[in-house]
Parts: sequence; structure tokens; C-alpha cells
Amino acid sequence: MRDHGGNLDEARAAWGQGDWIDLSTGINRQPYPLPSLPPEAWTNLPAASAQAALLEAAATAFGTAAPGLAVAGAQAAIQMIPLLETPGLARVLAPTYNEHAACLRQAGWRVEEVGRLEALSGADLAIVVNPNNPDGRHHRGEALRRLSVGMLVVDESFADPAPGESLVAEASDRLLVLRSFGKFWGLAGLRLGFVYAGGDVIRRLSALAGPWPVSGPALEVGRIALGDRDWRERTIRRLSGEAARLDRLARGAGWTLAGGTHLFRLYETPDARQAQAALAQHHVWTRRFPYSDAWLRLGLPGNEGEWQRLEAALGA
Repeated sequence: MRDHGGNLDEARAAWGQGDWIDLSTGINRQPYPLPSLPPEAWTNLPAASAQAALLEAAATAFGTAAPGLAVAGAQAAIQMIPLLETPGLARVLAPTYNEHAACLRQAGWRVEEVGRLEALSGADLAIVVNPNNPDGRHHRGEALRRLSVGMLVVDESFADPAPGESLVAEASDRLLVLRSFGKFWGLAGLRLGFVYAGGDVIRRLSALAGPWPVSGPALEVGRIALGDRDWRERTIRRLSGEAARLDRLARGAGWTLAGGTHLFRLYETPDARQAQAALAQHHVWTRRFPYSDAWLRLGLPGNEGEWQRLEAALGA
């Protein structure tokens, strides 16, 4: 099922309009402050020099010299990657972000979802989300390097708060690494992401993406935000403390930590449907999964008022 968080229309249809706190995604709710943009960011077609400046800032922020391509969110890369090779056998380490398998199937690949990293071996194309969404499962680089696959795609969309095991510096024509901008920097509506690979793969992806894959405002905001090292370090420290705060609230509600990252937490609940509905009555929206009756995922509240509302809803 291609269901996703952020589906507030569904929440409003069931529980009414009003002031909702959307914790159904892993998007940072304290976003990077939007800078003032020059008028030409809006009025001119995106320039090649602006794309190059963004990629330079991203390479420094992510710590890579590998060829890269900026795209309209990591989702854009997920949709293009199945078109790079003649469809064959693809294996996806699951459960995970469901668009990987869905886009592969749509492009004609035979898709197998497997539960162990080692079971990916032998695939023409393998997908690992690292750290994983929704359970935060993490695989060390040495284990990923040992995989015997035709092409390995490592989706690092949630890696920014803890980048130590990133493979982005090793990206090649057989190892593709995806990075997100909207999640950690909290600007998902900007639609900006990156794919890193060898030069041949980047050239082919660039042809698929077309001449203006990223808007002028996204190029400018991304360049500025990615270069702000102080904001990034402060945000990592804040998210670490707030993830622990959310765990304490969840324990008080009788939930058990099942996994997560600094941007979202996954809990085992007695009844996920009931838990989601109880919070929704207080206009707090969370993420439930069709394959689990127990799992409920929450992002982190964005300010003290939201924390207090969540605490009150959990205690109601």
C-alpha cells in the first residue's frame, strides 16, 4: 500500500477541522529559518551556476566528492532509479518506505521484500533504507559493502542527525546513495533531495530529470541552509534531547520503544488504531502502519506548546 504520513486531510475528515499537530511524519517541526531570496530566484529559470553552487554546498555538508544530482526530493530519485537498468530481480529490505517497492513494480521489476540484510544478495538491484523508516534499524557500512548485488541503493534520508556511518563518500555506478533535505531541515514543501553515484549514472539520471529538476527558490534556500554548520550542530543536539523526552512520555502512556531516529520514534502500543484515534481526538496526528496492529510512529513536537498538548493528550 502506498500510504504515507502527512495525510492531514484524512485526519480532518474523521475528527474535524482545527489546529492540528502533525506528528505523522519524520519532518523536523523546527525548520531552518527561511532566508530572504533575490527576486531572480522566482523570476528566472534556474541557472546552471545556481545548481552547481547548491551541489558544492551539499558535498561539503554531506562529506563527499562523489558526483551528485539535486532533484525535487529524494522521491524523485526513487522514481527514476528503476529506469536505469533493464528490469530484473529487485530485493527491498522491509518493512520500509513503501515507495521503493511500488516504483520498482511500476517500472516492471520483479520485487521481493526480505527481512534480513543478507537476503538481498543475488538481486540485480537492492534497496536498503539506512537508518530505516519506520523502525530506525541501522546497518554498518561494512555489512552493506559485503552484499553481492548488481546495484545497491542506500536511502539515507534520515541520516543527517547521525551521519557517522554514511556511505555517501563511496557512491559509485554500483552504489547509489540518496539524501533528503526536507526532513532534517524541516522544509519538505521545498521538494529538494540528492542522489550520489558514479559519473555515468549521474549523467543518465540527469537526462531523465531534465534541465530544471529543482526550482530556483529551492536552489537558493538549500545552498544557504546546507552551509549553516552552526544551525545543523545545534539542531542535532536539540533533537537528541527531545527524542529522549518523547520516549519518557511514551513510557508513561504504557508504550514500549520499538525503534526510531532523532527525527521520529516508533512505539509498540496495545492497539495502534485505538492509540491513534485517542490522540486524534485532541488533534494530534500520528502514523499507523497497515502491516502492524501495534506500531505507532510519532515525530517530535515543534515547540513547548505542542509538547504540552501532546502530554495532555497522552494523559487523557
